[in-house]
Amino acid sequence: MKRLLPQSLLGQVMLVLAIGLMVGQAISATLLYRAAEQRRETALVSALAFRLVAESSQPGFEEREARRAARRAERRAARIEQGLPVRDDAAPRPFARQFRIGVEQTEIMPIGVDEPRFPDYETALRDVLAEQDLVVGYIIVTRRLAADDPFVRKVTEDRPRLRGPGWEERQILVAAVQRADESGWLVARVPEPRAPRNAIGTIALQTAVIFAILFALLYFVLRRITRPLAQLTTRVTDFSRQPDHAVRLEESGPGDMRRLIAAHNAMEARIAALLDEKDVMLGAIGHDLKTPLAALRVRIESVPDETQRERMASSIEDITTTLDDILVLARVGRSDNSLENVDLSALCISVVEEFEDLGEPVTMAEGPRLVAPVQVTWAKRALRNLVSNAVRYGRAARVTLIKDDGYAVLRVDDDGPGIPPGEIEAMLEPFTRGEASRNRATGGAGLGLTLARAIAEQHGGTLSLSNRLVDGEVVGLRAEIRLPKD
Repeated sequence: MKRLLPQSLLGQVMLVLAIGLMVGQAISATLLYRAAEQRRETALVSALAFRLVAESSQPGFEEREARRAARRAERRAARIEQGLPVRDDAAPRPFARQFRIGVEQTEIMPIGVDEPRFPDYETALRDVLAEQDLVVGYIIVTRRLAADDPFVRKVTEDRPRLRGPGWEERQILVAAVQRADESGWLVARVPEPRAPRNAIGTIALQTAVIFAILFALLYFVLRRITRPLAQLTTRVTDFSRQPDHAVRLEESGPGDMRRLIAAHNAMEARIAALLDEKDVMLGAIGHDLKTPLAALRVRIESVPDETQRERMASSIEDITTTLDDILVLARVGRSDNSLENVDLSALCISVVEEFEDLGEPVTMAEGPRLVAPVQVTWAKRALRNLVSNAVRYGRAARVTLIKDDGYAVLRVDDDGPGIPPGEIEAMLEPFTRGEASRNRATGGAGLGLTLARAIAEQHGGTLSLSNRLVDGEVVGLRAEIRLPKD
C-alpha cells in the first residue's frame, strides 16, 4: 500500500487536494440534491394546498366543469362565426403543461389501503392548510402512475387534448383530504416534475472544471516551492558524500526557501573551509612528526643494548602506525578516487590470502558472486581491520560474503570471548579497545573499528557488532559491513 502512495511533497499535497475535492464535491452534491428535493416537495405541497383551498371556496365540481364547458363552447362558436381558426380539442399536448385537472369530490375513501403513504407530505400539507385556516380531518398522500388513476383516465377520455406522449408513465401525487364534518373527501392531483436531465453529467463537469483550475494553480505554486527544495536535497546528499567540494546553489523560490538556500550555501562554504584547514593541519602534523621519528629511528641504531634498541624501535613503530591511522581516518571521504563496480568475492579472497601468507588462521566460506560500487583501497582497509581484530582477539577469523535484502554483507566471525552487550557501541568509538594496553601486538591504538565504520558509512553502508550465541552462551564475535549493491 505504501508503494502506491506518492512519496514526494508535490505528489502528497496533490493527492490530499484530490481527496478533499472529491469529499467536498460529494457533500456539495448531496446538499444540492437535498435542497432541490425540498424545493420540489414544497412546490408539490403548495400546488396541492392551492387546489384544495380553491375548491373549498368554490361551488361543486360538476357545476364548475359545466360552466367551463359552456364557456369553451361559446368561444368556439364565436371563432367559427368570425371565420377564425379553431384548435382541434382532440390534438394531444404535453401532459406536464396541460394537466390542469380540478379537485375530485367523493364520498368514499379514494386511496387503497395497499398504496404507499408519505407522512412527510401529509404533515407538510396539513401545516399549509392550517395556515390558510382550512380545517380538515384525515389526510392521505400517495403516488401513482397517471394510467393507474381512474379519475385521470376518465378525464383524459373526455378531453383527449390532455393526452401527450408517455402520459401514462407520468407519476402523479394524489392527496385525499377528509372534510372537517366527515361528509366526504376532496382529492387533488398534481403531476410530479421530471428529474432534470444530465444532472450527474453537470455535477461531473463542474467537478472536472474545479479540479482542472485548482490543480493547475496549486501545481505551479507547489512546483515553485518543491523545485528548489529538490535541488537543495540533492545538493545536501552530494555534499555529504564529497564535503570537500562546495557548490553554491542559486537562491530561488519563495522568500523562506531563498533564505534556507542562502543559509545552506553559507554552511557548506564554512564546512568546506574547515575541512581544508583540517587537511592542512593534519598534513603539517604528519610531516612535522614523521621527520623527527625517522631521525630518531636512525639514532637508536647507536644504542649498544639490543633489548633497549628493539623496545625503542617498537615504540617508534607504534607511534608511526597510530599516526598513519589517524591521518587515514581524517582522509576518509576526501579521496579523489571514485567508486567502481567490484567483485566483492574477489576482494575478500585477496584480503584472506594476505593473512594466509602470514600464517594467520583466516578462512573464507563459499558465497555468491556479488558486485557492488566501492572504493577498492578503502573497502580492503575496512575488511582488513575486521579480520585483524578477529585474529588478535578471537584466535581465528572466518570471512563470509552474503546477500541480504539488496545489500552485500561482508561478515567476519571469530571464536573469542565476545564483547559485553553494554560496551558494543563504545567499541566503535576512537581509541576504545577491549585490551587495556597500548601494545600493538595485543591491541593497538583502538582505531581499527572506528576506521572500518567510517569507510562503511562513506559507502552508504553500516558496520555492526554482535555476539555469536550457541545455547545462550557467547562463542565469539560477529562483525558485519553492509554495503548497498546499487
